[in-house]
Amino acid sequence: MNIDLIETLLISLRVALAGMAGAGLIAVPVAFILARFDFPGKWLLSAITLLPLVMPPVVTGYVLLVLFGPHGPLGSLLSSMGIELAFRWTGAALAAGLVALPLIIRPLRVALEAVDPDLHEALKVAGHGRISRFVKLDLPLVWPGLVAGLMLGFAKALGEFGATITFVANIPGETRTLALAVYTALQSVEGEQIVWILCTISILISVLAVGLSEWLVARFDKRRKEHGHA
Repeated sequence: MNIDLIETLLISLRVALAGMAGAGLIAVPVAFILARFDFPGKWLLSAITLLPLVMPPVVTGYVLLVLFGPHGPLGSLLSSMGIELAFRWTGAALAAGLVALPLIIRPLRVALEAVDPDLHEALKVAGHGRISRFVKLDLPLVWPGLVAGLMLGFAKALGEFGATITFVANIPGETRTLALAVYTALQSVEGEQIVWILCTISILISVLAVGLSEWLVARFDKRRKEHGHA
């Protein structure tokens, strides 16, 4: 494996991991709000969280470019603080995390809604507030759902293409991820070998991530059934 391939792989892993981590930080409170609260406009918040999953990736990338680009309102603000996103790997991580966000929120929300309300009521009577109940009850029960969502989000972030190339372009050594490297190699008549290598690497990493996600979900369901029969 040559230096360019290793560099592309490292950039891809860095972008996917950073995107997954950032999306996870947003997904936990959003999933908690959607699972535990009823309020006007809840349907709208739920719909917004699913938008990156159903919108064309190019549209997502263009919106990010308008908002976070050098002349965008948020981009200018962040730039004044020394934070650059457009045409940087950090911007690729933002795009990857955004498209991965729905895949993290959904399983976590479902897992939170599956927690027995009677257990919450018992802790509430004992004097535990919402945050305390979340830490003491929800997290120990839903962590497989959280990790499963994170793994799915990682796999999605790893394969992100449209939003990334629209927002941060295809810059070697900076924003060129595995998906963008495959696209670049396809433009060359001599790129077939490198395409196969990149596709194999992408498939292996994605299978591992999705496989781990499926295993965790199966384990979570098994534990829930065992507790239900206990």
